[in-house]
Formats: sequence, structure tokens, C-alpha cells
Amino acid sequence: MNLKGRSFLTLKDFTPEEIGGLLDLAAELKAKKKKGITGNSLKGKNIALIFEKPSTRTRSSFTIGCVDEGGHPEYLGKDDIQLGHKESVEDTARVLGRMFDGIEFRGFSQETVEKLAKYSGVPVWNGLTDEYHPTQILADFLTLREQFGTLAGLKLVFVGDGRNNMANSLMIGSAKMGLDFVILAPKSLWPGEELVSLCRGYAQESGAKLTVTDDISAVEGADAIYTDVWCSMGEEEKAAERIALLSPYQVNAELMAKTGKENTIFLHCLPAVKGKEVTEDVFEKHADVVFDEAENRMHTIKAVMVATLGEVQ
Repeated sequence: MNLKGRSFLTLKDFTPEEIGGLLDLAAELKAKKKKGITGNSLKGKNIALIFEKPSTRTRSSFTIGCVDEGGHPEYLGKDDIQLGHKESVEDTARVLGRMFDGIEFRGFSQETVEKLAKYSGVPVWNGLTDEYHPTQILADFLTLREQFGTLAGLKLVFVGDGRNNMANSLMIGSAKMGLDFVILAPKSLWPGEELVSLCRGYAQESGAKLTVTDDISAVEGADAIYTDVWCSMGEEEKAAERIALLSPYQVNAELMAKTGKENTIFLHCLPAVKGKEVTEDVFEKHADVVFDEAENRMHTIKAVMVATLGEVQ
């Protein structure tokens, strides 16, 4: 797997073999860190971390992943730079590309992260946009591999807002990696037909099944149930409407029981609003796995940086 110099903007750009290679590298880096072994693959590298949106896991993961491998991370909040305000994204990208070796971006527009990649001339990593959250999927898949030993053939059900960045990205990743993926959501919150159609093509190649439905019985046989907040960042004014729409899709003990499996796990990208998308009892019962998933953000993000920018040790 040679990803040197590549940007990481959406999983659409990566083959199943490349995604699997990143997961293998992440598992290896995780095992080393548990033994207290860190690396020098980013020695002498300066990484810009641009955040338009606040962050716990993404910011911590990029910072620690960079430092663990000998690099220097520089946090640039929305009030620290001129990105898209007094200066165009293109010009900011060209400046940062001359000073930094890699750029992480977490914000609203997918177009912004794509412009950064196009004009900076250095690897750019998507830490979240309104459309996609690809680093989260790597953490989710590493967690699933740790729990089940494989990805292909698992049944993963996403319950909630079926057109948000998590549903989009899980659908792309699952279709590529051979997971049977279900989006369980009210019809008004189904993903765009264009993306569904693209993912059906990926699923055909991998042997995955892809289902979009509003029927709760679709959780039957699920190996993992996944949910996310009902209101994404920037949509707070829609809270009341979303609660009314999505309350029947709350992940609770009754819904978990409908899987008919004893060993179904629950996943959440966090932060969780307990009592809304998931009940406190379900969350706490599966907390160990959810926080493995959170920790795995760091190992998988480190793998992305090492693979695309790092010097082989």
C-alpha cells in the first residue's frame, strides 16, 4: 500500500485494499503504543490543524497522533486565520502549503477541504465536513474488527438521520468493505439517491447488501447498531422537528432486543445525547466498546498521517 502524498477527503477515493491497509497499520500502531513504543515517521513535519467546528476526539487524535510520531501540530481555530473571510480558501491553501507538510480540516463545507487539497500541494485530511466523516469510519471499522475479527459479512444498521455525514460515510465504507449495511430512518431523512446509487455499485463489487428503509424490523440479525445525534452541528434550530420525527427510532433496550442476537454491539461516534438518540441504559451497557471506538480515532488518524506523509522507518 503506497498512499504517500495522497489526501484523505472521502472514502470514495480509496480502494477496499487501501482501506484495509490503513486498518492494518492502525492496529499495528495501536499495539506498539500499548507497549509504550512510538515512532519518528513524522519527524521534522509540521501539521496545520484547521478547526471551524469544535472538537474533542478529532483534535485530540490529530494532536497526539502527530506528537507520537515526532511531528509538530499547530492548532488554527476559526478566529486564528482568515480562511474564507478576508482571504480566499485558495490563497490560504497556497500559504499553508508552503509552511506546513500536511493540513487537517474540520468544518462545514466539503468544497473547502477539496480546495485546500487542490491548492496547497500537501496531503490534506478531512476531520469532518457536513457531507463526510471518513476518519470516523476507520475508527468504527477497527472497532468492529476487534469485536468480530472481520468486516465482510457483518450486518451494520445505522439508526437515525439517514442523510447526515455519518450515514453517508458508513454507507460508502460498508459498501466497499463488504458489510451488509442498513440505513433505518424516516423517509424524509433518507440519503440522496445519487450517493445510494454510487454505493450500490460498490456493494455489487464487494458482495455487500445495501438497504434504506423506515421499517424497524430491519434491525433483525444486526451485529452492530449505530446511531448519531439527531441534530448535527449547525442544525440546532431543527431540534424540535427532529425529536418528533426520530423518537420512534431511539436506540433503546426494546430496539436492541429486536436484533434477536445476544452479542449485538452498540456504536456511537460521540458526543451522545442520552435520552434522545440512545437511552442511558443501552449506552452504559455498551460503554466499553463505544470508548474503544473513541480511542481508535487516534490510532486510525495516526495511521492516515503516517501512510500519506510519514517516512518509512
